[in-house]
Amino acid sequence: MNQKQWMSLLGLANRARKITSGEELAVKEIRSGTAKLILLSEDASENTTKKITDKCKSYAVPVRLVPNREILGQSIGKEARVVVAVLDNGFAKKLLTLLD
Repeated sequence: MNQKQWMSLLGLANRARKITSGEELAVKEIRSGTAKLILLSEDASENTTKKITDKCKSYAVPVRLVPNREILGQSIGKEARVVVAVLDNGFAKKLLTLLD
């Protein structure tokens, strides 16, 4: 996984307004079917991790873990973020190839 590549792509998706961040907003996007990919911090709490992964399983949304909340927040130009939902198919597919 090339960290710089996925971080800059996520930043681009943010500038294109194709992401939302935060647990509740991500869950809302998963339920509505607009979330194409969920990025979850490895240092997320047990409850948050279970809630997000269970939602993603039931709605068939792919989930990828990223090293920590600081990196996730930094890539979208904000403070620490635990969950980011990618709302665009193109960005989601490219991020999946970079993160796998």
